Amino acid sequence: MLLEDITKENDIKGLPPEEYESMAAQIRQFLLEHVSRTGGHLASNLGTVELTMALHLSLNLPKDKIVWDVGHQSYTHKILTGRKDEFDTLRQFHGLSGFPKRKESDCDCFDTGHSSTSISAAVGLAKARDLRGSDETIVAVIGDGSMTGGMAYEALNNAARLKSNLIIILNDNEMSISENVGGMHKYLNMMRTGDTYLNLKDKVATTLMAIPNRGEEIVEGVRRVKNGVKRMILPGSWFEELGINYLGPVDGHNIPVMLRFLEEAKKTKGAVVVHVMTQKGRGYGPAEKEPSRFHGAEPFDIATGKSVKVKNYPDYTDVFSGAVCKLGELNPKVVAITAAMSGGTGLTRFQKRFPKRFFDVGIAEQHAVTFAAGLAAGGYRPVVAVYSSFLQRAYDQILHDVCIQNLPVVFAIDRAGIVGSDGETHQGVFDYSYLSSMPNMHILAPKNDWELAMMLKFALEQSCPVAVRYPRGRACQDFEEFQEPVLMGKCEVLHQGSRVAVFAVGSMVEEAMEVRGILKEQGLDITVVNGRFIKPIDERAVLIQAAHHDLIVTMEDNVLTGGYGAAVGACLLRHGVCVPLYSVGVPDRFVEHGSIGELRQMLGIDADSVARGILERLK
Repeated sequence: MLLEDITKENDIKGLPPEEYESMAAQIRQFLLEHVSRTGGHLASNLGTVELTMALHLSLNLPKDKIVWDVGHQSYTHKILTGRKDEFDTLRQFHGLSGFPKRKESDCDCFDTGHSSTSISAAVGLAKARDLRGSDETIVAVIGDGSMTGGMAYEALNNAARLKSNLIIILNDNEMSISENVGGMHKYLNMMRTGDTYLNLKDKVATTLMAIPNRGEEIVEGVRRVKNGVKRMILPGSWFEELGINYLGPVDGHNIPVMLRFLEEAKKTKGAVVVHVMTQKGRGYGPAEKEPSRFHGAEPFDIATGKSVKVKNYPDYTDVFSGAVCKLGELNPKVVAITAAMSGGTGLTRFQKRFPKRFFDVGIAEQHAVTFAAGLAAGGYRPVVAVYSSFLQRAYDQILHDVCIQNLPVVFAIDRAGIVGSDGETHQGVFDYSYLSSMPNMHILAPKNDWELAMMLKFALEQSCPVAVRYPRGRACQDFEEFQEPVLMGKCEVLHQGSRVAVFAVGSMVEEAMEVRGILKEQGLDITVVNGRFIKPIDERAVLIQAAHHDLIVTMEDNVLTGGYGAAVGACLLRHGVCVPLYSVGVPDRFVEHGSIGELRQMLGIDADSVARGILERLK
């Protein structure tokens, strides 16, 4: 059977067992060919090919449901559900998403993109099934990395109360089955997953409970002895003590064995964890050797594994990395915190330079923020480096544990604004809005590389919470002639013109200067102001410019609701200034995947669109 023969869900059920390995190899080759051209999450998908095949062989989609935690390992699932012909558009504008999307297929039962959510969603789907009285199988697939997120444990606690079946696949791709206990593991797992064992267990408990006056006491005594022995010789006892059955570990690249485990898991009453061991990047040498580099890969050459894009410029993450290391040298109280993203946020250099002052807390953004608050209360200067879309997960901790106490925690917010191909779950377009609502919080956004370094230095000198927010990609190296000192709540005038004053923040300063160039060709010389501070805004500068211009324009790559433009508008209203305001930003919608340029144009926040909008309003 060829991969071309699989055109829709459940077609794989016609695959004979002797062709499992051949199909897995075809899928890996397909993934390599397409992801090398489009970019995407490669290592995680190469590692889950057989696991996904086993699930599709065992389940009946879309009746049965699979919830993929994060979802960046769902490419094989998409291939097996009739979407392989769309892979040339993977993560492209209006193309196939890199994550599960309900609007794409009935076989995607839940949209995901952030970690540690799958078990919660699966428990909800299982309870909905029970209330409805149907009999579909519900499966959550969660990686060992996502198990560091607290939400997963909240969900497990709830899952333990289920009386009906729920399968939780624990995809463990960092550990190997220990050889010295491998034989015992196989023997005990075969015994514990067999019908004979399960039936015997139920019969023994029923018989003992029937003993007058003493049955319950005897059963409890046997249970304590059994659990003591089990802790010594069986993995997974923690799950069982929580009230969740445990099966495994099982080789995640052995489809026949996985199928047997899945069939036994489906017979289990209540929640069951199936512990599956996989190898990240399997089948492609460079990804096996460097799985982190191929986690979210840019287009690359298959033969060498090297990126086809030559990076000859620093990005904002590089600039932050150098700046935080320099500040760490100057101040021994500076510490850095990441939530399992040391490479992605640029903290790897800091980790190597100052290992005792670096903390990776795992995928646990909430803990990261309160941990930072504790460090700040203890006299240190913590820098929490995090992607904008992931910081959302710690809203309460920022508000309650940092801002209420006015603690000097610095938030280095990477991947802010429109980030591109990862789509709705990763666009960092909400941080201005939710952070601005918090008393004591101060928010800055740099126009270029120099300003990012200066803003970080400024932030670490303050005795209050400060967020420095910067975009993904190439760091702007223009505007070197504008280097006014960073002062609290003060903006920077880049060009003084007439009629129209544009206040832009962060990466939109570049766009604003392009707007100026477009309008200058049409005889209109506008004022451009680098807002710098989203909170507090420079009210004095806003009022001065409003008094001398016919139109005030704000530009931001954040949602308009509660953003920078809203703050400028509130300032004008509060002071009774009647001047037209044109706020440019992300409208009230979620932003799909595509290139940053395509998305800005679609949203009407690119230079051409803004220039047209200004001319229309001046008419």
